[in-house]
Amino acid sequence: MNRLGLLLLSLILTISVLTMSAIGCVENEPKAFTLIDDLGREVGIEGSPSRIVSLAPSNTEILFALGLEDKVCGVTTNCNYPAEAMDKEKVGGFTGIDIEKIVAIAPDLILAEDMHKYEVIPALERLGFTVIALVPHNLQEVMDSIELIGSITDTQDKAAQIVEDMQQRIQAITDITDGLTEEEKVSVLYIIWHEPIMSVGSDTRIHELIAKAGGTNIAAIAGEGYPTLALEEVININPQVIIVDSQASLDFVLNESRLSGVAALVDNRVYSIDPDLTNRPTPRIVEALEIMAEIIQPGIFSAAE
Repeated sequence: MNRLGLLLLSLILTISVLTMSAIGCVENEPKAFTLIDDLGREVGIEGSPSRIVSLAPSNTEILFALGLEDKVCGVTTNCNYPAEAMDKEKVGGFTGIDIEKIVAIAPDLILAEDMHKYEVIPALERLGFTVIALVPHNLQEVMDSIELIGSITDTQDKAAQIVEDMQQRIQAITDITDGLTEEEKVSVLYIIWHEPIMSVGSDTRIHELIAKAGGTNIAAIAGEGYPTLALEEVININPQVIIVDSQASLDFVLNESRLSGVAALVDNRVYSIDPDLTNRPTPRIVEALEIMAEIIQPGIFSAAE
């Protein structure tokens, strides 16, 4: 090889080494981006978090579902699923978050929810913590939350798997219930509490579960949020199915003599369900949908099985 050839080879090798070094630097560069959380807050993310505190049972469930249990350093006293979550350091309950304990844990990511927006989140932000609020209102937003946490924690593939499974299970039900006529749908009263009777409005995730399961939420006529219904209203509407999420409410429904003539009581269609399944915006909400479908449309779904 002549001198010119050697010089060209040396130049090529030098460029290759520099290129690979540059690529290595890019790959090792901590990621940094800005996102808008569910409270409309702009939050900067720098690097993948290694120490995470969850201020809500739903956030804790998602973190564990993504396989991030080793990075969870703090949870609330209400974080009871999975069972391993109960062994984590406690930083408070639904109320009474212990800011000093969070400071001692020194997390690089805190996952909060709507109830923390007025006091807890501002206090944590003043201390320089990165806080993201997750407030999903429907099933799609639950899946969006899972994907968001996945993108922040570099578990995108696992998040995508979870969301795909949820979508397939939801579609397996709605492929059937979307074809029901109004007459084939079942009138449903979902009771959160009974003194007075508190139900779920038209903008809630539980309302969406009822609708997707082939039911009609009788409390939707009362508006949004969690409206109360007079006993006389329930009797007049005459729901075909009653679903409760507490033992106290179940006892009330079964023992209230004035409800004895309601269709749900006459046909023995009063059911209880785990509120952690219906109330928490986690992957397990699809399990709640599947249970509700069997409750509301048992003939159809038993036949489908």
